[in-house]
Amino acid sequence: MIFCFFFLLLSAPLAPFFDACARKSEEKRVFPLLFSHFFVYLQGKTQSLMQALYISRIEIDSLWQGHKHIEWQLRPGVNVLSGRNGAGKSTILNRIINHLQALPQSGTIITGEQPGGVHVEFEPREATAIRYDIVRSFDRQLIKIDNILNNTEIKIRTELDWQLYQLQRRYLDYQVNIGNRMIALLTSGDASAQQQAAEAARQKTLFQDMVDKLFADTGKTIDRSSNELRFLQYGDTLLPYLLSSGEKQLLIILLTALTQDLQPCVFFMDEPEASLHFEWQKSLLQMVSNLNPYAQIILTTHSPAVIMDGWHDCVTEVEDIVKES
Repeated sequence: MIFCFFFLLLSAPLAPFFDACARKSEEKRVFPLLFSHFFVYLQGKTQSLMQALYISRIEIDSLWQGHKHIEWQLRPGVNVLSGRNGAGKSTILNRIINHLQALPQSGTIITGEQPGGVHVEFEPREATAIRYDIVRSFDRQLIKIDNILNNTEIKIRTELDWQLYQLQRRYLDYQVNIGNRMIALLTSGDASAQQQAAEAARQKTLFQDMVDKLFADTGKTIDRSSNELRFLQYGDTLLPYLLSSGEKQLLIILLTALTQDLQPCVFFMDEPEASLHFEWQKSLLQMVSNLNPYAQIILTTHSPAVIMDGWHDCVTEVEDIVKES
């Protein structure tokens, strides 16, 4: 172990790796990703990871005891996997997501064969990686809760609460990045700097207006004077952990899309309509697309309402992508 430490410390050829880490940190990449860059470097892949725009194709080996496999050509925008009960749509998405569950909830997929016989291809083809996010819709109780969190006003009790807590940190980072971008624009001396600064803040305002409208019936509005995400309701301040399950679920989806910061990203969602009422289901895909039009969405759903608002052409039937092995 000591030898490995001094090897890393003293080896000049590793300088490019540390330079790459510094650059990635400035791009607000997650910390575990630095380790994946390190192992890629040690494997001799000294070139920087080239970010893809979207996943163009997914193949899955040996489904259903090796009798069938999957070949799925994907669109750059919305991709909805559909099929009759028992057709295997959840099995297919779960195979993809289960392989990702060993990774952080947000991070980067590296090109090539993934664990579990999952193969991905990117667009453009020479790209080597793509960012991803996963939103899980269940809201079970957490078995173990950090004592530090229990001793604060933050009460983390369920899976959705934990996702919201993580997104709060990401939301703060997002605001810092937006603020730095606006300062750089306003001090650049560019005649159009004020307009460009307003555009930089536009997505955050869009998100706030969107949530206020969705929660209007219950009198909740986002507290726009707070850096953290809080709500005002009839004079009281509410933390997001006090929202209903449906409100938490919708907030997680929209906040994830916002903090992707208009960057290409794959957004996996398994039955995102859980706990959402009919009108929210209908508008879900459009809202996500408005917050990040560069996100590729891959989801399963049992609700016709999710695709009702003009997304029928984005549906892929399971039987069309299942091949005999």
